[in-house]
Amino acid sequence: MMKRAFFFDRDGVVNVSPGAGYVLRKEDFFFNDGVVELLAWLKEEGFILVVVTSQQGVGKGLMSMEDLNGIHAFMQEELAKKGAAFDAIYSCTCLGSDPGCTCRKPSAEMVLKAAEELDLDLSGSWLIGDHDRDIQMALNAGVPKTIRVLGDQHAPLVEATHVVNAVAEVLPWLQARGV
Repeated sequence: MMKRAFFFDRDGVVNVSPGAGYVLRKEDFFFNDGVVELLAWLKEEGFILVVVTSQQGVGKGLMSMEDLNGIHAFMQEELAKKGAAFDAIYSCTCLGSDPGCTCRKPSAEMVLKAAEELDLDLSGSWLIGDHDRDIQMALNAGVPKTIRVLGDQHAPLVEATHVVNAVAEVLPWLQARGV
């Protein structure tokens, strides 16, 4: 039986956005308020939890794949302590300027790969992101329900089905709607 998933952008949603830079070390990785509780609740509700993240810091040579994997291992270890670890993590490490890249957002590739490998029902799935490229990726992949975290970002050009100001608002919002 196909499973519902909740896809998460990483920087700005799972963890505090590094701004214009990159999270290059686990010491610079800080969970957003409310995200651990949200993940634990979604897991209890039977969702498959998936990170889909662009990490061009690797492509730029600012960090290695080993560094990125170390950050993700740290994230997973911390989340596992609360019953909130992700089921899978998909990263695109290409440079935005790479004309041969097929995985960089808003490409649907990471979501479609997850759907195939994890037997996911995209029509019953959600994606939460903080940029237009995240929401567009969901639309391109056929994920119908999207949550846009506004934060202090510019006005969105790609319309999400739902909008919140902060990640901490998502759990009570979902619970109130019986999702």
